[in-house]
Amino acid sequence: MAKISPFTPAGRVFVCACLALMMSGCGHTSADSKQRPGGGGGKGGRGGPMVIPVAVAKAEVKDLPVVLNGLGSVDAYNTVTVKSRIDGQLIEVAFKEGQEVKQGDLLAVIDPRPYEVQLSQAQATLFKDQAALKDARLNMERFQQLYKEGVIPKQQYDTQTSMEAQLDGAVRADQAQVDNVKLNLAYTRITAPVSGRVGLRQIDVGNMVHAADPSGLLVITQLQPIAVIFSLPQDNLQAVAQHMRRGKLQVEAFSRDDRNKLATGTLLTIDNQIDVTTGTGKLKAVFDNRDRSLWPNQFVNVHLQLEVRKNNTVVPAAAIQRGPNGSYVFTVKPDNTAEMHPVTVAFTEGNFSAITQGVRPGDRVVTDGQDKLQPGTRVEIRGGAGQRPEQAQTNEGQAQ
Repeated sequence: MAKISPFTPAGRVFVCACLALMMSGCGHTSADSKQRPGGGGGKGGRGGPMVIPVAVAKAEVKDLPVVLNGLGSVDAYNTVTVKSRIDGQLIEVAFKEGQEVKQGDLLAVIDPRPYEVQLSQAQATLFKDQAALKDARLNMERFQQLYKEGVIPKQQYDTQTSMEAQLDGAVRADQAQVDNVKLNLAYTRITAPVSGRVGLRQIDVGNMVHAADPSGLLVITQLQPIAVIFSLPQDNLQAVAQHMRRGKLQVEAFSRDDRNKLATGTLLTIDNQIDVTTGTGKLKAVFDNRDRSLWPNQFVNVHLQLEVRKNNTVVPAAAIQRGPNGSYVFTVKPDNTAEMHPVTVAFTEGNFSAITQGVRPGDRVVTDGQDKLQPGTRVEIRGGAGQRPEQAQTNEGQAQ
């Protein structure tokens, strides 16, 4: 295509035509802008103020508990590995796996016959030595009278006295042997040392059992009551100890997702040392566990309630914002404009924060949409987090 020079007559005509088209387009744009509805401003327009939709909630006066949260695991209150205290053949198992037993219930029987024979032998030896002792005492009484009459020398009398003492010692040893065999005979009947739930059986009837067996016969786990061991930062231990001196502290165990409450118990004690690797201290709580919601080695979230603080000015925790100068909230004024207030947060529990300064009861605080707000920004109140249903309906009416 040949180039058109602007200095030729044809070039001048082409340039004039282009300028006319450009001016015509600008004129239509201006006219269309004037004719378009709302083109001069209004909600969302260039010439009017921006209106930000926000969710609000009212600051309230209410009681708020002070709760410390920790991670813990369930520990059986008592765990006993039941072992045989003697050697012998297991001839009877009197429990079922998973059975609930009470202290003193019969669990197993070891063949008692070898110990019955040992008892008979020990008793026979005792009877023999008792007869010899009786004869020695009679002779000693005779020698004592003869010694007084001067018939026998004192040496002979002392020898008889020593004989009587030796036989007395032999009888005592025989009696101890009889008692020992009786004790072993009692050990042939194995009973439950504590109340609890029986675990899986470790040995079957007919096997030989020994006192030195490491695994034992069974394990009994006490589930009622049951304990929970959990940890808290060392900075909290002093406050916990102070509140423990005033009375019992309530402890709640929650599921791993921290949503479902499993059981409620009381704090038992604080460990006597701090773990230097984690900077935490261990605490132990006790639960009655009547509904068997807790099982040994189960992981739980623990909520330890120290106290309940009365008459706090409370706002949803979502309303609290943090900046370089500290915490602050946005409130909505009666003319539906935003206002920023520095606040002092005493503590936060769950979804609520207690405010000591900066907000008064009844103030409408913004709980959602704060990222777009500046002091003086116009807002439109909508339903959102931290509002009750009746509040949301009222706010919608005001916005309309």
